[in-house]
Amino acid sequence: MSYGGARAFAAAFRFLGVDARVSPGGDEHTYELAGRYTSGDECLPERVTIGNFLKVIESPGFVPERTAFFMPTAGGPCRFGQYAPFLETVLRQVGHEEVMVLSPTSADGYEGLGDLAGPMMKLGWWGLVGSDALRKMLHIYRPYEVEPGMADAAHEAALDLFCGTLADTAIAFDKKVPALAGALEKGRDLFRRIPVDFSKETLLIGVVGEIFCRLSTFSNEDLIRKLETFGAQAWLSDICEWVWYTNAEQEKNLRLFGRAFSLEMLGVKLKKHIQHDHERKLLAPFKEEFVGMEEPHNIREVLERSYPYLPYTGSLGEMVLSIGKAIYCYEQGADGIIDISPFTCMNGIVTEAIYPRVSKEHEGIPMRTFYFDGTQTDLENDLGIFMELAHNYNRKKTRKRKRRLVA
Repeated sequence: MSYGGARAFAAAFRFLGVDARVSPGGDEHTYELAGRYTSGDECLPERVTIGNFLKVIESPGFVPERTAFFMPTAGGPCRFGQYAPFLETVLRQVGHEEVMVLSPTSADGYEGLGDLAGPMMKLGWWGLVGSDALRKMLHIYRPYEVEPGMADAAHEAALDLFCGTLADTAIAFDKKVPALAGALEKGRDLFRRIPVDFSKETLLIGVVGEIFCRLSTFSNEDLIRKLETFGAQAWLSDICEWVWYTNAEQEKNLRLFGRAFSLEMLGVKLKKHIQHDHERKLLAPFKEEFVGMEEPHNIREVLERSYPYLPYTGSLGEMVLSIGKAIYCYEQGADGIIDISPFTCMNGIVTEAIYPRVSKEHEGIPMRTFYFDGTQTDLENDLGIFMELAHNYNRKKTRKRKRRLVA
C-alpha cells in the first residue's frame, strides 16, 4: 500500500530466503493495462494493483513458473476481498495461470504462508513500524527544508538502511529489533542533517481515509506534496493503526462468541503485548521528533472518539477509524482534516455524510473528502480553497498545537 511498507515487506521475505521485489510504481501505463481487463465497476486500488502486477508480466526476464504475486485478502463488505480472485481470473485471461497468487488471510492465521507465517508476522510488523516512522519523518521535515529534494533523499537513504538491516541474514532473528532500532536512529540523523527552517509557520492537516488510497501517492495524485506547497504539514494516518484495529476486532469477536477466557484470547493479548514492546523499542529514536504528533497509546482512544457518530460495536473498518482519528487530530491542534478515498468507496461515502456534524461539534474545523478515480482533477484549486478555510479556523481555534522540541 505504501512505498516504504512494500520495500520493508520485500526485505522481510528476503531475510527468510524468498526472492521478493516491490512491484513497479504506478503510471499512465498502469491504467492502460488495467483498462483492458476491468469493467469500470472496480475501485481505484484494485485497478492500480492489477495494472502494476501486469507490468511485472511485461518486464524483461519474467519467468511465469518462478513468479508469485503477494495479494493478501480479507472478508467483509469491502471489494478488497475480491482482489485476489480477480487477479487469478486476469492471469488466466492473459495466459499465465501458472503464476501463483499468494493470498494469505488472518481468517486462518495466515496458514497460506506455511512455515514462514510465524517469523513473517514479526518481521512484517517490524517493517510496518519502521517504514511508518520514516514516512512520518518525511512529512515532518519536507515542509521546512531549505533545499527542495533533500528530505526525499534522506527518506530514501533511511529506507535503504532500515530495509538492508531487515534483510540482512547475518543478523540473527533474536537480534533484529535492536539492530533495526539502530538503523532507524541512523535514519533519523540523516533527516536531522537537512538544512531546515522550523521557524516557518505551517498549518497541521490531519489526513485520514481509505488505507490504500491515502498511502499510495500515485493513486492520490501526490496530494500531500501538493498540500505542502500551500504551507501545510500533513499528519497521515499510518498502516500500524489498522493492525491495532484488527487486534481489537479479534478480542471483540472472541467476547461475542463466549471465548473471553480462552487460549485464543490469551494468544491475542500476548501478541499485542509483544507488538507494543517491539514498537516502543523501534520508535524510541523518534520521541523528540514526534512531539505534537504522537499517535494514540491505544486504538480504543480512536474507537471511543468515533462512538457517538459511528459506534464501533456495529460499524466496521476504515470509516470508524477515520472519524475517530479526525477527532483525535482536532484535539491535538490540527487546523483541518482531509479524507482521501477512492470514488464510490463505501467508507468515504459514509464518513462524508457524517463529517458536517463532527465539524459542527468541534469548533467548525474544516473537513473535506477528496475522491480519486484515476482521472485528472483540479486538485490544486480545491486544496487552495480548503487551505483558506484552514487559515480562518486557525485564527479562532482554542485547541493549540504542541510544537516539536528539536531544532
